Amino acid sequence: MIRVLIVDDQVMVREGFSVLLNAMPDIEVVGEAVDGRQAVRKVAELKPDVVLMDIRMPEMNGLDATREIVAADADAKVLVLTTFDLDEYVYQALRAGASGFLLKDASAGQLAEGVRIVASGEALLAPTVTKRLISEFSRLGTPRAPAQERIADLTERETEVLVLVAQGLSNGEIAAHLVVAESTVKTHVSRILVKLGLRDRTQAAVFAYEARLVTPGA
Repeated sequence: MIRVLIVDDQVMVREGFSVLLNAMPDIEVVGEAVDGRQAVRKVAELKPDVVLMDIRMPEMNGLDATREIVAADADAKVLVLTTFDLDEYVYQALRAGASGFLLKDASAGQLAEGVRIVASGEALLAPTVTKRLISEFSRLGTPRAPAQERIADLTERETEVLVLVAQGLSNGEIAAHLVVAESTVKTHVSRILVKLGLRDRTQAAVFAYEARLVTPGA
């Protein structure tokens, strides 16, 4: 069973998501929180597999809560809930350590699948988020020097895989694109994470944008 904590200041949202997720045979909602501060306490107490995190909340917002949760447990998986696919906080949430994002108007199937994807250790990066990240780094301009330096540790194929990860492709899609086995792609991704000292695919994507491996129109 995938154990989920729902964090949102609106009771109807929490109850709605609870009903949808508890209807799934492999998902159990183990708790709810009304703000970021309560979320941090409940994550420590309940140890959920996935945290569904709203961004805009009183007391402590979802960004700060995500940052604290990930700092306390590097394996924590936070799935950010947002009203708009181009939410100004999406980029900041991914930098804070979130494993992905989901629109609040997602269907029951999309919600459940999103939880499963994040629970399995994959990143949930929709194309709209990818575009948002690219535009954000385009606005920032100069790439970060540390990111540029660490690219030198990657092989040519690993760099190629990193770019495809940053574009939101799954392992299966990358395998088809490069005409290699999916297990080979998984090995490349694992080596990339180890070499760059990153925790997951989402951080790898952010790293690629910071290093300007992915640019607008790419």
